[in-house]
Amino acid sequence: MKLRTLAAGALGGIGLTAGANRLLTRRAGDAPRPLDGRQGQYRWRGFDVSYTEAGDPDAHDLVLFHGVNAAGSSYEFREIFDALAEDFHVIAPDLPGFGRSDRPPLMYSGSLYTTFVEDFLSAMADEPTVIASSLSGAYVGVAAQSVPVRELVLVCPTAETMPGRRVWLRSLFRSPLVGKALFNAVASKPSIRHFNADHGYYDEANITDELVDFQWRTAHQPGGRFAVASFISGFLDLDVDLGAVLSTVDAPVTIVWGRQAEITPVESGKELAKDANARLIVFDESDLLPHAEHGAQFVRQVVRGEGLGSMTEIEIEAVGGEDATTQE
Repeated sequence: MKLRTLAAGALGGIGLTAGANRLLTRRAGDAPRPLDGRQGQYRWRGFDVSYTEAGDPDAHDLVLFHGVNAAGSSYEFREIFDALAEDFHVIAPDLPGFGRSDRPPLMYSGSLYTTFVEDFLSAMADEPTVIASSLSGAYVGVAAQSVPVRELVLVCPTAETMPGRRVWLRSLFRSPLVGKALFNAVASKPSIRHFNADHGYYDEANITDELVDFQWRTAHQPGGRFAVASFISGFLDLDVDLGAVLSTVDAPVTIVWGRQAEITPVESGKELAKDANARLIVFDESDLLPHAEHGAQFVRQVVRGEGLGSMTEIEIEAVGGEDATTQE
């Protein structure tokens, strides 16, 4: 085959990839609102961080920090946000680089998010209760060393998602053409559905078309790949002993786990709770998102503490919407 033909084929492939990237961005449209409530913008380091707030502004502050994934946003808290607003002044930001927040081409890192959490809590809340999941649980734990909090509720918290840091992978995902194509594959609807089924939700009936469509639209915003590039290459992890960090927090710490979680199994939660001297609550029929799968029970028993008493290690049976607790 002549060199001219090879070159033409390569250029054609690049053109098709670029066209597909542009088409996906146009189809996604503007990022949808993640939660009902008052929308606001927190100006941080030169760009806008979007947040939703609800409830009586004079009530005790409760701040929600969502987990990190290719389609992450405060939409994660849709099943508990309204109920929490009955008792608290609730504030739920979209982390920088996610949701409706600005997504500049920064070299995102775990230390950047820890600083953001510290600054957001200091500026937007007064000694709040904080609920956070996944990596955000680690960011909150470190931030609570310097920012006063009333209580921490951490859902499957972790400081490390994968061993090591891969500069080449981050660079590849940040590249303007190939990076966009790779990100579009990772954030495709089949991929989002697989992620949710594999280690997001225990009950696949909860993975609705509405959920997948919302997460797909949220992911495919301009600049969406930059924070994700750092996430999948290990740069959003923290080099800390999370149990030791949480053990020094000057506030009660509750750790919540899903019984069926596999990426971070419940045994990891038990070890972490022991190291952190924290209460452990385990939800049956749940993976990494018990607050999304069993929202009403989560609010009643984890946040309000109904029926838990002084037990430190608790199992919650999530069957038919009934509350049942047992002490191990």
